[in-house]
Amino acid sequence: MVPLVPQFERSSSHKISISYGTAGQVTDRVQKGEYADVVMTTGPQIDNLQKQAKIVAGSRVDLAKVGIGVFVRKGATKPDIGSVEAFRRTLLAANSIGHVDPALGVPVGIYMTALMERMGIAAGMKPKTRLFRVEERFEHVAKGDVEIGFNLIQEILAEPNVDFVGPLPAAIQSNTLYAAAIAAVSKEQPAGKALIQFVSSPAALAKMKTKGFEAP
Repeated sequence: MVPLVPQFERSSSHKISISYGTAGQVTDRVQKGEYADVVMTTGPQIDNLQKQAKIVAGSRVDLAKVGIGVFVRKGATKPDIGSVEAFRRTLLAANSIGHVDPALGVPVGIYMTALMERMGIAAGMKPKTRLFRVEERFEHVAKGDVEIGFNLIQEILAEPNVDFVGPLPAAIQSNTLYAAAIAAVSKEQPAGKALIQFVSSPAALAKMKTKGFEAP
């Protein structure tokens, strides 16, 4: 959104005030009645907000999806994650791994915890798994306290203090779909629709792809 919103403002008569947060934080703020014209969060959360009459019915537009990636400290040797079996070996050989605490409701933490169970390595990985708060999801890997981290790819690519290793192998990847919709309380629905149309255009998607996103 950082490059796209100014482009929209230049191409229209609208000025945008934008407030950022995690998908869960955005959803919570809308549920509590905070004013917004356009809401951008995950697809399932948009659907839940519509069920609560917080979103204009039928206004959802899917924007892009993004997978989970692996990262290490800047300059560290990148482990082999080229296949599911290589990924499994890398995890078992690692001294430590880390991701956001699943208790905080962040999709990456929830998925990685379940993935360890499915792969049959949860018991062995639990003692060497560090659970992060959202704001420290890169800090401990960047400092070298944790060897391998997991997070959404677009956030890894935007973090200068770590190196992106690559996405999870396709067979065990989990994608998060982001969508936009008009808030039910909006007093500027035509402007909101224009913004959504702009950020869901092919040109906008091309910009998102440079940030780690894929077509929805």
